[in-house]
Amino acid sequence: MEKVQLKNAPAPKGHYSPAVAHGGLIYVSGQLPVNHATGTVETGAIERQTEIALRNVESILKEAGSDLQHVLQFTIYVSDMELWDKVNEVYARILGEHKPARAIVPVKDLHFGTKIEIQAIAAVIE
Repeated sequence: MEKVQLKNAPAPKGHYSPAVAHGGLIYVSGQLPVNHATGTVETGAIERQTEIALRNVESILKEAGSDLQHVLQFTIYVSDMELWDKVNEVYARILGEHKPARAIVPVKDLHFGTKIEIQAIAAVIE
């Protein structure tokens, strides 16, 4: 098992790794809409939060030898199902024709007052 840590991002404040690679797969921890370089939390429009969270997943996957097109499954936690159409629009724009398995989980609250958290499982690019 190999831990994945971004080179230009602070280490997680909690007891976890941003991702773990094992057996040709990468397991990405839930990503909030937080700027990896500055630590700034985005709490504005859900469209912006969704894009930042997906780009965070993408940057971790690249560090681990994969990309969004090799994601097998996403789990998306959203604080209000009324936001889902806007989340799905951003998700579809970024992923294009790639349609991995996906679960949508409505939750009451997310850390830092954000509205979305995204985790992923992806294959390593061979």
